[in-house]
Formats: sequence, C-alpha cells, structure tokens
Amino acid sequence: MLARMTALTLAGTVTYEVAEGVARVRLARPDKLNALTLEMLDELVATARALRRDRSVRAVVLSGEGEAFCAGLDLRAALRRPGGIAARFVPRPWTGTNVFQEACWAWRRLPVPVVAVVHGHCLGAGLQLALGADLRVTTPDAHWSVREVRWGLVPDMGGTRTLTEVVGLDVAKDLTLTARSVDGTEAVRLGLATRVAVDAAAVADELVSQVGRHDPRAVARAKRLLDAAVTAPAYLTLARERRTQLALLARLDRTGLPGR
Repeated sequence: MLARMTALTLAGTVTYEVAEGVARVRLARPDKLNALTLEMLDELVATARALRRDRSVRAVVLSGEGEAFCAGLDLRAALRRPGGIAARFVPRPWTGTNVFQEACWAWRRLPVPVVAVVHGHCLGAGLQLALGADLRVTTPDAHWSVREVRWGLVPDMGGTRTLTEVVGLDVAKDLTLTARSVDGTEAVRLGLATRVAVDAAAVADELVSQVGRHDPRAVARAKRLLDAAVTAPAYLTLARERRTQLALLARLDRTGLPGR
C-alpha cells in the first residue's frame, strides 16, 4: 500500500511518500539542480518532523529529482530577502538550532536510519544536507564540494560538526579551506560517502531492506548510541550502552536466538 503525502509547507519543492515502511523524500526543484530556497529549508524541517511522528516509518531515503542531488543554497534568491534569512537565522531554544541548521540536523533526530542517494552535484548546503543522513550512497561521477568559502562564507548548517565527524579534522580543513571538488569514488575514500555504485538508488534500497529486517527498537537505540558516542566522554558512552542494553534485554524475544 502506497501513501502519498506532501509536507505541509509553502512551495511544495520537497515531497515524500511512505510505502512499506520506507519514506522516500525528494528535493523537487530539478530545473535549478535542487538548489535550496528559504522555503525548501522550511519544508525539509517540516518533513523530518512529520516523519518523526509517523510510527510506520522504518527508514528514510533522501534524494534529488533530475540531474543532481542538490547544488547548494540558492544564494542569489536568498539574498533578495534579507528578512527571510534573518528570521530563519535565529536559533530555536527548544532545538538549539536555527532553520538553516535544523534542515540538516533534523534527519539525525529521526529514530530511523536515513540514507542519502547522491548523484550529480552535491555542493555546499547540499553536502551538509547529505551529511545529515546516517549513510550516503553516491554515484562514481557525482561532484562533492564544501563550497562556502568561494562565496566568502563558512559551512553553517551543522556542517562543521558533521564533516569533522565523518572525515576527521585535517580532511575537513582540506575540503573546507580549498573548496575543491571530489568525485564519488574519492568521497568514499575520504569518508564523505559510505558506498559508491553506478545505481546508487538500488544500493540504498538494499541498505534499508537489510535494516528493515531488524527490531526497530534496537535500530533506533543503536543509532542514538552511536551518534551520542562521537563527542561524549567514554564513561558516559559506556553508561548509555549498559542502560540501553538492559532495557532491550528485558523485552527480548528469545525465539530464534543463536545457541542452544
């Protein structure tokens, strides 16, 4: 059964559908290579929040329509509306992020795995959006670039945190300060992307299929533990492991377990 839904937002340039537990979220501005408008940032936040409330969702696949995943922020359009930028730049105290940051960070808040399918351009804000996913599958010929310094800016959508997490500090500085472009194969080698495949969408589908075979409670808690372990002191990580495992053991279905 296929449920077709569009996020309750202004422009309708982020769409999603949920089928058999998989939410397929698409950037839908292909004529502009899915460059993000201010309204699209709102839509991304609204979509992530809607999916967080949907208990039927077991995984999310995030992709872009047309010839690119996302060519970054449509800076020219955004700068024509300084008031719109200012309104979205104020952090919300209940999230600790502003709209620019939450458009990427909201995907990390989901209790289910999020897989980004990257093809064509994955630049600037688009790269930061991809880094908001748990896993990234890229085509070999995709173009990845931390592009902001070219425009006299810095990554400010959570990218300084997520980029450093996935590639390490020195590589993050290399990519950010040079703004150089790497293809999908090098993106995997550097740690920007998880897997590379000509048919990236098919690989993403296989990943979410594998995840969908497992207990969603264990998947959700494993994701939360791993995210929290990145910066937390070791003693906190170990304590969280113990608490989480005890809670899962108490509810464990013992049928089909390995051993005698």
